[in-house]
Amino acid sequence: MALEKNEFIPAIVAIPAGAFLMGAEDGMDNEKPAHRVYVDAFAIGKFPVTNREYQNYLAATNATPPPFWSDSIFADPEKPVVGVSWHEAAVYCAWLAAESGLAFRLPTEAEWERAARGGLEGRKYPWGDKLPDDSAGVDTLKGGPPRVGIAKPNAFGLYDICASVHEWCSDFYAADYYRISPDSNPVGPPSGARKSSRGGSWRHHVKFSRCSARSSLNPLFQYADYGFRVARDG
Repeated sequence: MALEKNEFIPAIVAIPAGAFLMGAEDGMDNEKPAHRVYVDAFAIGKFPVTNREYQNYLAATNATPPPFWSDSIFADPEKPVVGVSWHEAAVYCAWLAAESGLAFRLPTEAEWERAARGGLEGRKYPWGDKLPDDSAGVDTLKGGPPRVGIAKPNAFGLYDICASVHEWCSDFYAADYYRISPDSNPVGPPSGARKSSRGGSWRHHVKFSRCSARSSLNPLFQYADYGFRVARDG
């Protein structure tokens, strides 16, 4: 299936190089210690990868659709794709890189948190310290996540970050990683049984919607509240 580049490359936002305070001293143990981290310039998806974008990949590769693909709650082309395992998300990024000639990949935890904060130093959420609305990140008519881009973006211009779906990161997960994390471009531990994920979801919204909140999952699992967004070097 031949596609023009602008048909399959997700919209991305450039994030400038800079340092930020990662983690939270008033958060969970795995968010401590809060520590200053420098991250090189990179780019990240303006939205989570949508069903429409993932359909381009499925059509081009004949890959197996993820669970929930045909479920009416999740199937809208402009909703984020869900039920994608970490491995499937990584394969999508590799396909996108090969097709576009650009080094697409999953974001690191540090990149994701830098992007989510939008330059708001020390705030709990991308929009500040106010608790999220109970209906934010949820399709109030059908259930599941809403279509992307409905809520307001953060200060970097990213939509649906910290809401809608949990988003896979490239890092292996370790609860105590922050105690040994380097202060420049951390990429997580070299191995592990689980992969890191970030952000709240339509199912677990408030608990994980803080910018510093960390979660993880077996990279083979496919859950209806898990999606991803792409990243690449700046």
